[in-house]
Amino acid sequence: MRIGLVAGPWITVPPMTYGGTERVVDSLARGFTAAGHEVLLAAPSDSGCPVPRVAGMRPSIPEELNLTLSELSHVVRAYAGLDEVDIIHDHTMAGPLYLQRPEHVPLVTTIHGLLNAEARDVYGAIAHKAAIIAISRDQCSRAPEVPVTRVIHHGMDLSSVPVGSGRGGYLCFVGRACPDKGLLEAVMIAREAGIPLRIAVKMREREEVRYFREVIEPILGPNEDFVGEVDDAVKYELMGEAAAFLNPIQWPEPFGLVMIESLATGTPVIGTSIGSAPEIVDHGRTGYLGSTSQLAGFIQQAAGLDRKVCRQVVAERFSEDRMVNDHLRLFTELLDGRMPAGVPDAVALHQNL
Repeated sequence: MRIGLVAGPWITVPPMTYGGTERVVDSLARGFTAAGHEVLLAAPSDSGCPVPRVAGMRPSIPEELNLTLSELSHVVRAYAGLDEVDIIHDHTMAGPLYLQRPEHVPLVTTIHGLLNAEARDVYGAIAHKAAIIAISRDQCSRAPEVPVTRVIHHGMDLSSVPVGSGRGGYLCFVGRACPDKGLLEAVMIAREAGIPLRIAVKMREREEVRYFREVIEPILGPNEDFVGEVDDAVKYELMGEAAAFLNPIQWPEPFGLVMIESLATGTPVIGTSIGSAPEIVDHGRTGYLGSTSQLAGFIQQAAGLDRKVCRQVVAERFSEDRMVNDHLRLFTELLDGRMPAGVPDAVALHQNL
């Protein structure tokens, strides 16, 4: 199978530091190749993913994150090089709307964001010409009018993730500096529990810097260690030595990749029961979920959880191989005509939510 993969224009594949979608695209590209398929990746030209690339792509432009014109220009260049593939898997929002894409090539698109009113309009409009993947059941349940073809949870390669001891004597938080991710709540939870907190956050965009400088920095004390933005090696060490990973998100996150990364290091997750969290964390087994006010009370209990079980759950349910195989199964069904040509039917899925 010749598979065209389209990533966004803003961050390299794989990302140097923060970038969940780009990390997933990298895993898929490597996994499809390892499974014996040909991959052609349309990504920023300074990406390091070791697969053949669409020629003529521009370098990453993180300073233009989420700018519509940047994405449109990127999509035009991407689709110009994908005429000869058997199927296209697009991770942008603009790509499925692009009228000049190869009409003879089936299109699959993954929804990486929240299905708010604007996103529902977009995905509803393309549903007749693309198979749509949701990344959690919670994500697609919020827009039953959007016909989702398949729910496929993210996965990750465990081979480069060490299992930590959890004996560092601290809690950790990894994410973006913004209210949605619950950084302020994490600080307060750690203080209530009387345990030091180590903080690794992405802080590039203007609003992220403003939030950190105005809301978080003024309240930081001696028990909060601000690490900054980190690469994978530092992130996994930070997570692995933590007693628990705090994830008090304040929005219905479609899929929290950082949660399975923490579990992969053996560290249980303590977080709010919002969005995809209940699909990832087994309450009382790989972590604890509840309201923000309940989370500090779970920290001592988390210390008694089996770190080997945390790791094993990722290996069984959130591995790269499982994610790759789920996608390949869908691609094969589409190419074999076992589904209506590019027209998803998610009635049964929504009935089971």
